[in-house]
Amino acid sequence: MSDVTIRLAQTEAERLQAYAIRAQVFVLEQGVPLAEEMDSEDRAATHAIAFLGAIAVGTGRLVFSEADNTTINEARIGRMAVLRAWRRKGLGARILEALEESARGKGATHIALHAQTYVKDFYSARGYVAEGAPFLEVGIEHLLMRKSLA
Repeated sequence: MSDVTIRLAQTEAERLQAYAIRAQVFVLEQGVPLAEEMDSEDRAATHAIAFLGAIAVGTGRLVFSEADNTTINEARIGRMAVLRAWRRKGLGARILEALEESARGKGATHIALHAQTYVKDFYSARGYVAEGAPFLEVGIEHLLMRKSLA
């Protein structure tokens, strides 16, 4: 989709567009409570957004958090969401690539994420490896997955 651009949020208005996509996908579609979807990491996170013209259609975020890292220089990707009409068009992969590139630029050598189990193959195809057993997060089954950026 050459008419879609991926860029990192630079303004509060762009971050709000990312939050609106997440609310649509996670809160309205998947039933995640809003209080659990939005968290304290959002303000410091790097948010990538897919834009069709001026309309935001997908997002994901990148977080560095020393408190829960098991690998030095590990970043965490999360809150990957694409609006229903734009799914299965390659936007998720492009958002993921933008977040990985941002992580590399900030010195990360590894990335971790909690993948909903139904999209495990999406992440596996992009070099992520599942670790451990599935677990519940916000009532949805997830897997811990990691990838080396080296």
